[in-house]
Amino acid sequence: MRSDRDQRSQLPAEEPPEGHRAGERSGLTAGDVRLYAAGERSPYADIREYLAGLLLPRDRNKTLTCLAGTEPVVGAQHAAVQRLQFFLSESTWDLEKVNARRVELLLADPATAPHAGGVLVIDDSGDRKDGNATAHVGKQYLGSVGKIDRGVVTVTTCWADERVYYPLHAVPYTPAHHFPKGKNDAGFRTKLQIGAALARDALRAGVSLRAVAADCAYGDQDAFRRELDAAGLPFVMALKPRRGAWSYGEEAYTPVVSTVA
Repeated sequence: MRSDRDQRSQLPAEEPPEGHRAGERSGLTAGDVRLYAAGERSPYADIREYLAGLLLPRDRNKTLTCLAGTEPVVGAQHAAVQRLQFFLSESTWDLEKVNARRVELLLADPATAPHAGGVLVIDDSGDRKDGNATAHVGKQYLGSVGKIDRGVVTVTTCWADERVYYPLHAVPYTPAHHFPKGKNDAGFRTKLQIGAALARDALRAGVSLRAVAADCAYGDQDAFRRELDAAGLPFVMALKPRRGAWSYGEEAYTPVVSTVA
């Protein structure tokens, strides 16, 4: 029986991406180059396989078996799944540094560089997750299913204009029961606090924008709007129909008047 290592050694060698040849500032170690020269699996192959699995349309959640294109449960021991498992669990990258570099590249590229006419959209999205062992899991409202259920919620920021949009930052929300002192714990943060912090992160990263936008789940919260205002961030927020808003003097108008204007 051939080992997984033997199977990997039979794979054809892959060329590294343009701009990452040996001798350039590719981030490869000498050991990586020796493996590549010896015909071993390319250090870029696992990254390609993982990203392809994330981007390809799938009919089910992006589990490891789904990313690798194998059957659920029974395919968990497949070599491709095991490679992805090892790649994700043993990689030593710093998530914040990797994302900071990604954002830096987006800001530097003329095709994606943010400008003063774009908006920063704050939102959250949840996915169902059974059990209690997974980090950040809890019973809460999940937008993907439109009801309260057990799952994981992530707060995100996205920059957008009429041409392009892309994610900037994402932080999972951790329900209070994960903390020793619940909501009184120093480490606990609400989704609103996370969203405001992500908006400030975008500002510090050099993201230009005209306004911060969010739905009524955020717009109805005075404390959230105050945090944005304190950071010098203009905002456009949706409000629930029962919620009123104050204006000064001649700036006052009704929704009907605004449609005429």
